[in-house]
Amino acid sequence: MAAKKTAVLVDEMYQVLEVWYPYYRLIEAGVKVDFVAAEAKKQYPSKEGYPCISNVAAKDVVAGDYDCLIVPGGYAPDYMRRSRAVIKFANDMVNTGKVIAAICHGGWLLCSTPIYKGKKATCFMAIKDDIINAGAEYVDEECVVDGNLITSRKPDDLPAFCKAILKALEVTD
Repeated sequence: MAAKKTAVLVDEMYQVLEVWYPYYRLIEAGVKVDFVAAEAKKQYPSKEGYPCISNVAAKDVVAGDYDCLIVPGGYAPDYMRRSRAVIKFANDMVNTGKVIAAICHGGWLLCSTPIYKGKKATCFMAIKDDIINAGAEYVDEECVVDGNLITSRKPDDLPAFCKAILKALEVTD
């Protein structure tokens, strides 16, 4: 089986666990992971100041090179939505049918794509109305998988979230 490759979106004010837990879990399972952001080689601080350096700029990535997109929460999705290149990359990933995974406030970015139309999804309760308005049926569960869309509510849901991503990528460890 060919190696899998995942893009994890980052921006300032990201939620630490929602970036690093999936990153290390996927690396452990043999998945290549890139940190994709509005700018390459830039240091993005978490809400607590923990740094994450992006590998590549969203304008330089091609959806066909990735099997999965992970959108973490925190306040980062609000910043991500300010970048046309990040929104374009997210839409390209959605339009090519790749695995799309969002946790907590990560669902905000996906409201700028058509992924929610006709699907069940969950998120942090504060953005529930946003994903409903984007076309989703909101479900309050730790992890919701509907086709290629994987969503979770909060950091406590990370074990189920990562397990679902690995299953969707058909990765065993």
